[in-house]
Amino acid sequence: MVDKFPGEGESSSFVDSAKPEIVEDDSSSSSDSNGKRNNKKKDFPVPTRNRLNHCRSWKEKPVHTLLGGDAPADLLLWRNKKKSACTLGVATVVWALFEMIEYHLLSLLCHILILVLGVHFLWSNTLNFIYKCPQFPQVVLDEETAVELASVIRLEINNGLEVLREIASGKDLKKFLSVIAGLWIVSIAGSCCSFLTLVYTCFVLLHTVPFLYEKHKEKADAILEKAEAELKKQCEGLQEKVLSRVPSRASKDKKIA
Repeated sequence: MVDKFPGEGESSSFVDSAKPEIVEDDSSSSSDSNGKRNNKKKDFPVPTRNRLNHCRSWKEKPVHTLLGGDAPADLLLWRNKKKSACTLGVATVVWALFEMIEYHLLSLLCHILILVLGVHFLWSNTLNFIYKCPQFPQVVLDEETAVELASVIRLEINNGLEVLREIASGKDLKKFLSVIAGLWIVSIAGSCCSFLTLVYTCFVLLHTVPFLYEKHKEKADAILEKAEAELKKQCEGLQEKVLSRVPSRASKDKKIA
C-alpha cells in the first residue's frame, strides 16, 4: 500500500474543484474584454442622417439659412415689408443726395451738426421757460460697446486675410479663378461709376436677388447647375493646357538631385 501524506487527497480535490472556477474567470474576462470592445465601438458611432445633413450642398439649404438667419436675413428676404422698404428708401435718398443732387459728405455732416446744436440750444434755453421739458438726452459711447465693436472688426479683418491667403495658395483652382473674375468685373464696374453708386447697386441687388431666388428657386438652381458644369469644364481644360506644363517644386528637386 502506498501511504498518502496527510492532506494530499484534499489538495487534489481542491485543484479539481478550482479548475471550473478558473474557466469561469476566463469566460468572464473574455466577456469583459468583449464588452470593452463593444464600448470602444460605441465611442465611434456611425454618422446618422442628421449629421450628414450638415454636409449638404448650399442649394439644398434654405435661403434664410444661407443669409445667416435672424434679422438681416428677414430684412433681405422682405419678411417685414415695411422695414425692408424703409431701409431701401433711406439708401435711395442718400444715393440721390450725393449722386443726383451732388451733395457732399462734409457739407452733410456740417448741416447735421448745425441742426443738432440748434435743437439743443432751443431745448435748453427757450422751451424750458414756456414748458417744463425734460433734460436733453445725453449721448455717450460706452467703453464696452467700443471694445466689442473693435474686436468684431479685428476678427472680420483677420478672417478676410486668412481667406485671401488660402485663395492665393492655389489649392482650389476653381475658387481662385472665380475670385479673379469677380475682382476684374468689380474693377470694370468701378471705372464706369463712382464708389457710392457701386455700393448702392450692391445694396439693391442684396434686397432683390435673394428674394427672387427664393421665389423661383427650382429654375435658378437648374441655370446654376449648367453654369457650374460649364465653369468646371473650362477650369479642367485650362488646367490641362496651361497648369500641367508649369514645372512644380517636386520636378525641380528631382532635376537637382
